[in-house]
Amino acid sequence: MHRSRFALKLGAALVTALALPAAAPPAHAADSFDIQVIMPLTGGGSFLGRGEQQSLELAEKVANAAGGIGGKQIHFVFHDDQTSPQVAVQLTNQVLAEHPSVLLGSSIVAMCSAMGPLVQASGPVEYCLSPGIHPDKGSYVFTSSVSTLDLANAVIRYFRMKGWTKVALMFSTDASGQDAERGLKSVIDQPENKGITIVTTAHFNPQDVNVSAQIEQVKAANPQAFIAWSTGAPIATIFRAMLQAGLDVPTATTDGNMTRAQMKQYEAFLPKQLYFPAAEWVVANDPKFPMNAAVAEKQKTFYGAFKQAGVQPDIASELAWDPAMILIDALKKLGPDTSAEKIRDDIAGLKNYAGVNGVYDFEKVPQRGLSVDNAVVTRWNGEAKNWQVVSKATGVPLP
Repeated sequence: MHRSRFALKLGAALVTALALPAAAPPAHAADSFDIQVIMPLTGGGSFLGRGEQQSLELAEKVANAAGGIGGKQIHFVFHDDQTSPQVAVQLTNQVLAEHPSVLLGSSIVAMCSAMGPLVQASGPVEYCLSPGIHPDKGSYVFTSSVSTLDLANAVIRYFRMKGWTKVALMFSTDASGQDAERGLKSVIDQPENKGITIVTTAHFNPQDVNVSAQIEQVKAANPQAFIAWSTGAPIATIFRAMLQAGLDVPTATTDGNMTRAQMKQYEAFLPKQLYFPAAEWVVANDPKFPMNAAVAEKQKTFYGAFKQAGVQPDIASELAWDPAMILIDALKKLGPDTSAEKIRDDIAGLKNYAGVNGVYDFEKVPQRGLSVDNAVVTRWNGEAKNWQVVSKATGVPLP
C-alpha cells in the first residue's frame, strides 16, 4: 500500500514537471557567440594565462561595441588547463564535443603541442597563444606573434653588432627550452653569425630551486653576453643565482618574461643589462619608428582599451589580442555559422592585415603572418618601469 501511494505521488510529480515550461538557458546563450578558450589560469603558466584572459575580456568589449559577430555579442568562455598538457587534452576533447569552428589557446608550448593533434584532421581552427610552436603550412593550428626563432634571430644580430660575440647559453629542459635551444643554435649557425662563439651551454630543470652550479659554469666560460631562455618562475631562479655569483654581463631572455608583474616581483635581483626581443606592439608612439597608419590605429585601440581599464599592457596582452581580433574578423566576414575549413582558408590567405604587432602576411609566413621584420630588441629600464626599444626592426642596434 505504501509503495502504491509513493508511485501515485511520483507519477503526479512527473506529470506536473512535464507540464511546466523548460528552464530558460543562460541569458547570454541565445544572444552571444561563444568562443572557447583553454589557458593556464592556475599553475606555473598562470602569469601568462591571467594576463591573456584580461586581454581577451577587453578585446571582447571592443569587438562587441563594434557590433559583435552577425548581430551576436561575443563571449569568451575560459577553461583552466592548470598548466598541464594532460588537462589541456581533456579540456580540448570536451570542447570538441560541441563542434566549435574556432578555439583559442593554450599559452605554453607543451599544452599547444598536446592540443594540436586533436584538431589536425578537421578542425576547429586552433589559435595557440604561444609563439614557440611551428605548425605545418595548411594546418588548422595558427600561432601568435613573432616566432621564437625570429626573436632569437633579432637578439643574436643585436649582440653581434654590439660586438658581444662570446655568448653563453642556458635553457630549461622542457618543451619551450628545447625549442629555444634548437632555434638559437640554428640562428648562430647562419653565415652572418660566423663570428659568434658559444662558450658554454648550460641546462636546468624548470623545477630546480637552485642553479648556482650552472651559473658558475657560465661565469667560468667568461662570456661577453648571456642568453637565459626560460619563462616564468624559473627565470627568477637564474637571475638570483647570477646576482649571487657576481655574473654581470648583457643578458637576454625570452619575451615570455615581459610581464610587469614579474619585473616588479624580481626588481631586487634583475640583471643590470636585461634585454628582451619583442614584436612591434612595444614600439607604439615611439617617434624613432615610423608606423604603418593602419597598424598605428590598431595600436591606438589596443592601448586605449587598457588605459580605460586602468592597466598597462605587456606581453600577455599582446599575445592574446591579435589572435582574438583575427578570428573575430574572419567570423564577421564569413558569418557565425561558417565551417572551420573556411575560416582556416580565409586566415591562410590574409595579406596586409594590420594588427598591433605590424602588418600580417599569412601567405608569406604561413600559420603566423609575422617575421623577423616585425621583431625589435628592448632593454628593461628600471627607473622608467618600462621596456626601452634599443634596435631597429630585425635587431639592428639603434645609433
